[in-house]
Amino acid sequence: MIQLQQDSDGFIRMKRHFPASATVTITFSDGSREEFSGRRLNGIFDDALAAYRAQNRLDAKGFSRGPQKKVQAGIEFVAVRPGMGQ
Repeated sequence: MIQLQQDSDGFIRMKRHFPASATVTITFSDGSREEFSGRRLNGIFDDALAAYRAQNRLDAKGFSRGPQKKVQAGIEFVAVRPGMGQ
């Protein structure tokens, strides 16, 4: 079992996918706890990564196709709230 703590801004630290069969317990900033399946948390991570890439005009692989320098292609923090585990 993996245990994570939500920060005061509503985010958890998640740099990569967790195993789909893993159980992840998140302790929220209000003191409540909720269990997430690894598969559900990975879906939340993928949605946050897609939103990040769209905001920064990156392609599906995280690259900017314009004349600019390469920008950071990933995310490290994912927003979560109670009730997202279902």
